[in-house]
Amino acid sequence: MGDTYTQLYIQLVFAVKGRHNFIQHAWEDEMYKYITAVVQNDKHKMLAINGMPDHIHIFIGLHPAIAISDLVQDIKRASNNWINDKGFINGKFAWQDGYGAFSYGRSQIDHVCKYILNQKEHHKKQTFKTEYISLLKLFGIEFKDEYLFEFYD
Repeated sequence: MGDTYTQLYIQLVFAVKGRHNFIQHAWEDEMYKYITAVVQNDKHKMLAINGMPDHIHIFIGLHPAIAISDLVQDIKRASNNWINDKGFINGKFAWQDGYGAFSYGRSQIDHVCKYILNQKEHHKKQTFKTEYISLLKLFGIEFKDEYLFEFYD
């Protein structure tokens, strides 16, 4: 009987609904730990997680038994509920529809981890919109502006 062997590294990117700066420094680490638990519960390996007040980057070793779309749905649903149950913001927290998913090779792991962990410095020089469109172009992903995240840069 054969076994399944994979080496799949995926960066996920998604944004807060309305591009509000809801993710606060005071509780972002707790949120990242919570999301890490969701990722690991779905049998994936967390490699890096970080973001800004209006968006998040997650870099994982993907387990092939669960689709990327299902994982993103699990992360968004669980973290929405967690943030709202904790009462971290006035009103209701939600993520925007959609996400970016970008694949990498093993030799790129360190570079991508450093890039994600350095988000706060990175965004002093580049807006999220510029960053996201650059990723789409780098990976040769065709897109229509009207179907991108809501950007207010």
